[in-house]
Amino acid sequence: MLEKLAELNKPYGPAPYRRPRDAATLILLDQSGTVPRLLMGRRSEQLAFMPGMYVFPGGRTERSDLTAPRTGVLHRGDAERLIRGMGRTGTPRRAEALIMSAIRETQEETGLLIGKAGAAQSSTRSPAWRTFLDRGILPTLSAIRFVARAITPPGRVRRFDTRFFVADAGHVANPDELIANPAEELDEVRWVGLDALESIRMPTITEAILDLLAERLREDPALDRALPVPFIRAENRRYVLTRD
Repeated sequence: MLEKLAELNKPYGPAPYRRPRDAATLILLDQSGTVPRLLMGRRSEQLAFMPGMYVFPGGRTERSDLTAPRTGVLHRGDAERLIRGMGRTGTPRRAEALIMSAIRETQEETGLLIGKAGAAQSSTRSPAWRTFLDRGILPTLSAIRFVARAITPPGRVRRFDTRFFVADAGHVANPDELIANPAEELDEVRWVGLDALESIRMPTITEAILDLLAERLREDPALDRALPVPFIRAENRRYVLTRD
């Protein structure tokens, strides 16, 4: 873990300071077979940012994530940590929006709906949330656990304050409808076994998050405990890892 973080300790770059934007990533974990699998997507080779790399579905939080219908409640410990991490602007609704953005991005990039059958009324214009409503699926907050956080360092063209979440694949309402969506920057999406991760190209930060996830699963295989969440960020031009 520390070795991977050391690889990130490089000059930040010349871009002017930008405030990081809230973002979320969802790691779908399938433990139904002998070898656990993760859902990952390969970014287009034509992209300027991380071309050809395998990543988890995710992206920035949008306004519709605050108001889209949902069911269930956040794990109490996760809610407290998410709210505390936002400082004075932290609220339960904003904490839920982070998880909702991870669920929405997963639908947009892979076609999979995280949730369960349920009806709700909403005036949202978001295509992703309309898909949930039209299919009679409500996003389920209780299906998600908060496992890591990382902030892009200063000097980068884009900066995100990303929360990494995990959900068991059993919470997918339409498991047979996995698709790639090049319009969302992913040329391919597929399940990758934990024993095959060395065969694909991943960003260093993704490798670091996977190490942290493996550590969490060894200590908390059911993902039901309120454990400290690792937080990767830059301080004094160096990456540091703390746990809150």
